Amino acid sequence: MTSHVHHVTVDCANAYELGSFWARVLGGSLADDDLPGDPEALLETPGAALLFVTVPDPKATKNRVHLDIQPDDRTRDEEVERLLALGATLVADHRKPNGRGWATLADPEGNEFCVECGAGERAALTGTRLPVTADDVTEAVRLTVDTLAAAADADWRVPAGTLAWDCWETAEHLSDDLFAYAVQLGPRTPPLETEVPYHWGPRREGGPWNAVFADPEAGTAGLLQTLEASGALLAAMARTASPALRSYHGYGVSDPEGFAAMGVVETLVHAHDIASGLRVSWEPPAALCDRVLARLFPDAPDDADRWAVLLWSTGRGDLPGRERVTSWKWHGAPLDAAPQG
Repeated sequence: MTSHVHHVTVDCANAYELGSFWARVLGGSLADDDLPGDPEALLETPGAALLFVTVPDPKATKNRVHLDIQPDDRTRDEEVERLLALGATLVADHRKPNGRGWATLADPEGNEFCVECGAGERAALTGTRLPVTADDVTEAVRLTVDTLAAAADADWRVPAGTLAWDCWETAEHLSDDLFAYAVQLGPRTPPLETEVPYHWGPRREGGPWNAVFADPEAGTAGLLQTLEASGALLAAMARTASPALRSYHGYGVSDPEGFAAMGVVETLVHAHDIASGLRVSWEPPAALCDRVLARLFPDAPDDADRWAVLLWSTGRGDLPGRERVTSWKWHGAPLDAAPQG
């Protein structure tokens, strides 16, 4: 067994005020029981929390430990300007004309931190693709659940788009897909020639073959809860599994990123199927579509509308000047491996 970082603790003159600044920086919130004047303030962040502790000693010299932050959906320079507006100050500018480098800022109590280029900006600078991550699985599933919840009172027994399944069955199938991808990454020695041997079967002739089903008595709220739970399982496995891990899929052996990307594609396109049946508007973020296209459909057209390209790639839509796809298969194998036949 090993240890892990539980808190990054910051000594300061006013825990609540400094914690509030960093909550605005990181888009979080302090613990519910933290109040002005408290000697401590806790800010939960992914990976490790920031704990601010009021101490009598003022900051006297440069930090020996500092935070490096990367914006998620802004450029480095946009993030620097945002943080300056929140009350940070510029300490040193290490940004280079070619777009690389970083800016060193200080928070309102003088603690230095650096603002770097985010993953998207780095990818653009280097000409590399952005990987599909556990956060992408979570985003896709949550967007789907939130969108479909708006139609919870609709008739979910109508056909899901052009599928032979109804909307309820399609949501169950999606939940089962996410579960199935998660469990492939679970064993200490993942199978390379078969699926983990759960029992899959249909509830009716012609229905989807699932290992997990939603309880009809729980209604659509329960159905969507099973979908969110299965998505959380896949996200957790994709986040914690070694990138070197390999496991079986029907289209060939894949890696954790591949299973995460498969889960995202299944989520986006089956949400489209269900939304079509329920007459709900659905269009996922272009950047999310672009990441899964780069991972699973590396030869997909580079048309600007990435959602239209993903629908076309999975046989669900048309692209001008191109024949409609009637048979398709994604590239599940790691991209440094030979394509599956």
